[in-house]
Amino acid sequence: MSSVLENALWSAAFAGVVATGVTVAIERFGGRIGGLLGTLPTTIVPASIGIWAQTEGPQAFQAAMDATPAGMLVDALFLWAWRALPPRLPEMRLGWMLTFMTVLTLGLWLLIAWPTVLLGDGFAEGETLPFGLVSMALLVGVGIAGTLTSTPTPRGGNRVSKVTLVLRGLFAATAIGAAVWIADIAGPVAAGVASVFPAIFFTSMASLWLAQGHTVPAGAVGPMMLGSSSVGAYALYAHFLFPTLGPAMGAIVAWVAAVVSTTVPAWWWLEVRARRAAA
Repeated sequence: MSSVLENALWSAAFAGVVATGVTVAIERFGGRIGGLLGTLPTTIVPASIGIWAQTEGPQAFQAAMDATPAGMLVDALFLWAWRALPPRLPEMRLGWMLTFMTVLTLGLWLLIAWPTVLLGDGFAEGETLPFGLVSMALLVGVGIAGTLTSTPTPRGGNRVSKVTLVLRGLFAATAIGAAVWIADIAGPVAAGVASVFPAIFFTSMASLWLAQGHTVPAGAVGPMMLGSSSVGAYALYAHFLFPTLGPAMGAIVAWVAAVVSTTVPAWWWLEVRARRAAA
């Protein structure tokens, strides 16, 4: 088995396992806490290690990591569509509504992701960090904007089936495995964007819609938009840490730094917003 395929399969398997917990977290803890837990930098860890193994030299890896915040920004807009579009659509059966939302939101993601890849490709190798930093700033701004509106964040009353959870993990695994494969055949920027394909967000929204109705996933959108900044932060930390500490230690330090610098402040912000809304 080629090293490319081995890295892709290993990254996909790990991503599929860690990805299945997001829906359960939102159900059990509600949209605010569950949304933050669901956007911890998990699947990006095996993706980053796999991309590191496949790219030639640290600059190519850094280009992929610098593109990740831009990919997460596209994902945040994808999430926002799941809250903004349903009230504006005509009344229809749940199955038709879900099909319509799937086509609209994935089409929106592709429409924005493609020019994002082209924009990132316009930077010379070794000069992509400004692209990542600006994208990160926009990602945080969009996340804060998404939490300014007071939206109920209820817990789920029904459980998502085990079959749905397994399918969700397989979907996430496929996306992450494809990202590592893309790193070898389509360039680092495309790999960075592909590594954050909204497999987790889409399957979370769709499965929760089917099991809980629209309210539970809608309440998780704002916290997930803001919490997704931790993935962008992890990638930017990995930009500097992988070449100096190696992939294993670099991934650990980058993960801790991302959680401390983004997830913890996001939790504080959401708690403040919740107390003000209650008052």
